[in-house]
Amino acid sequence: MRVISGTARGRKLKELSGLETRPTTDMVKESLFNIIQFELEGRRVLDLYAGTGQLAIEALSRGAASAVLVDHRSDAVKLIRENLTLCGFQDRARVVQADAVSFLETVREKYHILFLDPPYDSGLLKISLECATRFDILSEHGIIMCESRREDILPEVQPPYRKGKEYRYGKIKLTTYRREPDL
Repeated sequence: MRVISGTARGRKLKELSGLETRPTTDMVKESLFNIIQFELEGRRVLDLYAGTGQLAIEALSRGAASAVLVDHRSDAVKLIRENLTLCGFQDRARVVQADAVSFLETVREKYHILFLDPPYDSGLLKISLECATRFDILSEHGIIMCESRREDILPEVQPPYRKGKEYRYGKIKLTTYRREPDL
């Protein structure tokens, strides 16, 4: 697992042992960042279910202003901090050990980009998506990037959010959601 592009390009990231964490493959990660490449510069990123921190780290490497990385596992939080230090991004990132849904219920900040990549088959993707849109945590024109199994059907959401395009890569699907501007 490595940083694909930007200031930390080529940096190898540490990985968690065991099967609890499923890192996003380089192919899917590169595709995800091609989708949002013009929406990263100077933006605030929230990475729920951060695991190793690779998605937020890639965003920081490509010019995101700051990132908040959330994971409930203490070993993941420790590893995320190590990976941020390895890439020199510890001053632009905040790591939170918390349950993702609890974090969404209490967050008072707005973000430009939200990464949602919880464990497959946990049901957490739909719950987190519903909470994120209900608590309106994105700024205008914000984007949610969801990673799921190809066959998963993700729900429509309430305005000002709307479901966007879906992209398929083998067994993986990326689904975008956008926050429309207030009228």
